[in-house]
Amino acid sequence: MGYTTTARMLHWAVALLVLAMLPVGAIMVQDGLDRALQNRLFIFHKNAGVVILVLMLIRLSWWLFNPPPRLPDTVTPLSARLAGAAHLSLYVLVLFMAITGYVRVTMGGFPIEGLSALGMHPLLPRNEAVAELAKSAHFYARFALVAVILVHVGAALMHLVIKRDGVFQRMWPPIVRRR
Repeated sequence: MGYTTTARMLHWAVALLVLAMLPVGAIMVQDGLDRALQNRLFIFHKNAGVVILVLMLIRLSWWLFNPPPRLPDTVTPLSARLAGAAHLSLYVLVLFMAITGYVRVTMGGFPIEGLSALGMHPLLPRNEAVAELAKSAHFYARFALVAVILVHVGAALMHLVIKRDGVFQRMWPPIVRRR
């Protein structure tokens, strides 16, 4: 049995955004980058971060009312616990990245254009010291996030290519095939 279509769509939307955010975040802070390009990358990164935060809150809400399906009996209890730890780590790290990014931007006095366009004001007051702390936390947490993503993708591929036990297909994007 697979995940619901909603769970799959939320998973893949967040996954694709996070995978886009990682290189954008690394590129946008490079010295010598064309200022116009750098501005576009910063705007994308800030606004996509807010979208990720909202999607993650929706995912958590969905998960509370729609628990994930049981793993197949072919998955050992140890593997199930490791998978649970990896999933929890992904949720925590993605939320941490979104929150520290928001704190860094708003407390640093920078706008989040999408929220401003919606008439939403920053929830936090300007505070350079906290903004710098959030900036450092955001910077270093990305390494942990990348490591857990690699473990997650590696495990998914192992289930797809080696074990062929259907675990991968449970979360594969819901694509309608016409015959």
